[in-house]
Amino acid sequence: MPGSRTGRPPVRRTVRPPAGPCENPVARLLTRARRAWDRPLTAYYLILGGSLLITVLGLVMVYSASQITALQMSLPGSYFFRKQLLAAVIGAGLLYAASRMPVKLHRALAYPILAGAVFLMALVQVPGIGVAVNGNQNWISLGGSFQIQPSEFGKLALILWGADLLARKQDKRLMAQWKHMLVPLVPVAFLLLGLIMLGGDMGTAIILTAILFGLLWLAGAPTRLFVGVLAVAGAIGTVLIKTNSNRLDRFACIGATEMGPDGSCWQAVHGIYALASGGLFGSGLGASVEKWGQLPEAHTDFIFAVTGEELGLAGTLSVLALFAALGYAGIRVAGRTEDPFVRYAAGGVTTWITAQAVINMGAVLGLLPIAGVPLPLFSYGGSALLPTMFAIGLLIAFARDEPAARAALAMRQPRFGRKRGAGGPAGPRRWNTMRRRTSAVRTSGER
Repeated sequence: MPGSRTGRPPVRRTVRPPAGPCENPVARLLTRARRAWDRPLTAYYLILGGSLLITVLGLVMVYSASQITALQMSLPGSYFFRKQLLAAVIGAGLLYAASRMPVKLHRALAYPILAGAVFLMALVQVPGIGVAVNGNQNWISLGGSFQIQPSEFGKLALILWGADLLARKQDKRLMAQWKHMLVPLVPVAFLLLGLIMLGGDMGTAIILTAILFGLLWLAGAPTRLFVGVLAVAGAIGTVLIKTNSNRLDRFACIGATEMGPDGSCWQAVHGIYALASGGLFGSGLGASVEKWGQLPEAHTDFIFAVTGEELGLAGTLSVLALFAALGYAGIRVAGRTEDPFVRYAAGGVTTWITAQAVINMGAVLGLLPIAGVPLPLFSYGGSALLPTMFAIGLLIAFARDEPAARAALAMRQPRFGRKRGAGGPAGPRRWNTMRRRTSAVRTSGER
């Protein structure tokens, strides 16, 4: 046949036309979003960007919510903001250090951090050293206006030590025996819980219990064992609640719309008032009415209510979306790793942050009892901010350590400067600009 030396008809290649206006734009958008979501560095950017946005927005809201409280205490209006900013700067250093540490160093720090946390939590109960705040003796004074709450560091200690313990037992193939799964993890966790409950801090004890359950779940605890530990913890919690009138009142205020004859639901009801008066876009930054003495703990436990009043539903949903993205990224890191320590540590940190955020927001919304726990990375409190930012650094380090993420980071080219080879001299300088490179082929007008 003509046009073919072999006698065979020529193969006609069909060229697929570009996507035209007839294709569904929603489908194209979903496809692009799915591809971007599946990239190796998605978890890394979600953790880094989400935690940074939550911290910055928290600083803004702490400044707005704490001004009236500071003025009522005859302090400068930016007093609490300056302390929170200092804690955020120190926490940023801890986050950076944790994100650059190798996994072996994280595991090596597990036992020293646990020993230090237990020592400080026991020191709280020593008369003359421990300080009581709002009826809970869980603080140590560092001089002046600075105090530290050791139980916040106990959360981080339990995660690191528990992850290292479970990883070593898994390497030795001991996780199939229930006694190795529970001992000594559960007794040490109960030791920390006992030291916390000596000071009366039920909220921190709930978060620590959630971390323990998260570690057992990740370790593959059988259902009967998991239910047994849950039943024991529930029985102890029920006794502690029934023997304390203040805790009973907090449970009675779930879903309350009236403050009651004795005003026991004052904080819960005014938190609902703040959210209800915010509307869709809020009354404006700094324009909250409830923070003028009506809403207790406006810059700590109930800062989410002030956010709803000043930034409206849009602001609260934005905060909720950031925490959801942070939780998803943590689950993704824990699910894609092959290192058991990374899986347990990442799952423990994710359980800690998401459980504490849910308990805080649920209390503000009237869906859960007021537990007195701050909103992670958002509420005022350096003792809560420092270990949380270190834990975020752990997640960033784990996200960078994924094989696909390491390969993606290694392939990234510097935007400016020289690209150095492996021990060789610097290569030619390459500048990324918006101008297209000219082609080496001369145009028809050139001679």
